[in-house]
Amino acid sequence: MRYYLYMIDTLFIYNLLIALAIFAFFWLLRKVFTNLIFKYLLSFAQKTKSNLDNLLIMGFRRPIEIFFTVLGLYLALNYLPLSLEVNLFIAKCFRTVIIILLTAGFFNLANNFRNLDGEIEQLLGIKIDKILLPVLTKTIKIVLVALAITIIAQEWAYRIDGFIAGLGLGGLAVSLAAKDALTNIFGGLVIITDKPFSIGDWIMTPSVEGTVVDINFRSTKIRTFADALVTIPNATLANESITNWSKMGKRRITFKLPIMYNTPRERIVDCLRDIRSMLENDPEIHKDTIFVRLDSFGDNGLLIFMYFFTNTTNWGKFLEVKEDINLRIMEIMEKHGVKFALPSTSIYFENELTTSSKM
Repeated sequence: MRYYLYMIDTLFIYNLLIALAIFAFFWLLRKVFTNLIFKYLLSFAQKTKSNLDNLLIMGFRRPIEIFFTVLGLYLALNYLPLSLEVNLFIAKCFRTVIIILLTAGFFNLANNFRNLDGEIEQLLGIKIDKILLPVLTKTIKIVLVALAITIIAQEWAYRIDGFIAGLGLGGLAVSLAAKDALTNIFGGLVIITDKPFSIGDWIMTPSVEGTVVDINFRSTKIRTFADALVTIPNATLANESITNWSKMGKRRITFKLPIMYNTPRERIVDCLRDIRSMLENDPEIHKDTIFVRLDSFGDNGLLIFMYFFTNTTNWGKFLEVKEDINLRIMEIMEKHGVKFALPSTSIYFENELTTSSKM
């Protein structure tokens, strides 16, 4: 009897050592297996023009590395002489981990949607605005998690139909408690459908002015020109007037130039003609709308009205063009002897002033 017990213990220890060896083999060589697989897959992906396969492969790199560790553990446990119930439990755990790893891989792919550079549009056959990418990413993540939970629940024989029915009963309470959140979500949907702006656009509202850096279901984040990050609820933003300066096709320059009242008429005419000609021949100025006119009589001098547009909308380039135009206007005025009028006050006396001196 003792001999049989001894043989059983020896056999179990022998099987346990083999199981540990199987697990150690997969654990130690998990990186080698992963590198071999990815070396082959990347060599194949480099032959294609699409970046989608590269992102897909890189998204699954870490999950596959974990998979080999889990596979080693699964094979090691299966080698042991365990009961049928335990083996079924181990199989369920293994399938659950596989579902989680697949979800993690597609999760990583969803995080890299912005790097696809229009390939999603070609794949789906529809045009996707940049404003939709963050929302699309979050939606895909939510769907992935929901699918994973559903499949895992079914794997473990949990009935989820009661849970889904309970959502209908709790929906009213949730909607009342999350009224503001739902309002912001609907505001986000309005922004997405109307598309008054996209990520990267320079916008101005009564609340804030700056560059849009992120749009999600609840709020929109705007980077101001003071480099502050402002988060505005979508419900607020959807009900405000929005000026999108990034949609400008050209940029306006307008001002009134004061010159002295005693400037001869001929000099004014020549000066206006040369300024107008300079603007019409400048490649940086839009040719359709150029106004250079003697406009009105101001308090301190005659006012020349200037109204034109630059071809560029870039802020830095716009300032450069504006500076060059101002310097050339000064040059033309100096050429014709036309002087700027400065704020001043003239005092007139009805009777001629006389001076007297006491001896």
